[in-house]
Amino acid sequence: MGDMPDTSLHHARIADLLEAARDGDNKSLGELVDELTPLLWHIARGQGLDRDTSSDIVQTAWLKLLGSLREIRTPVALTSWLVTVTRREAWRVRNAGRMELPAKDVLFADLPDAAPTPEEQRVTQERRRMLWHAVGQLSERCQQLLRIIAFTRRPDYDVVSVALGMPRGSIGPTRGRCLAKLRDVLHPDFR
Repeated sequence: MGDMPDTSLHHARIADLLEAARDGDNKSLGELVDELTPLLWHIARGQGLDRDTSSDIVQTAWLKLLGSLREIRTPVALTSWLVTVTRREAWRVRNAGRMELPAKDVLFADLPDAAPTPEEQRVTQERRRMLWHAVGQLSERCQQLLRIIAFTRRPDYDVVSVALGMPRGSIGPTRGRCLAKLRDVLHPDFR
């Protein structure tokens, strides 16, 4: 159980950030966004939406929270509320078949390019392509779990349990089996 986060500390931190954000502390609101956005982003991506649409959906969820900040009573409720809003918005967008084009990066045109070299980009893209191709060969449950676990800094297993509809105690063992299957897909010679 050493790899499971201390949920009571996590909940206390979220509660403190939530309370400070309610009092107008923008830094705390920013920390909440940093803490929970990876989970929300992967909830949206898990609905089969592209990167830009998923980002728009997560932004919409945060905007809806700003209008409802005082209504959230507990840290668990905050995270669950955001997960629900994100999932519903993703369903709405997906079902409407509406795909909005991202805004042009006009404001950033004059900034220096700090991007990796073309060769570094190619290698990174190829690795990502191989990884996501391998992830796509796993069961839907493994795909959803690995998206959340891999991209959330300190996943709250209670929230993951609710989001995926699986018992909290099975998350770690299921994650281990999913990672083993992913390893087998990526490196079949090492079985």
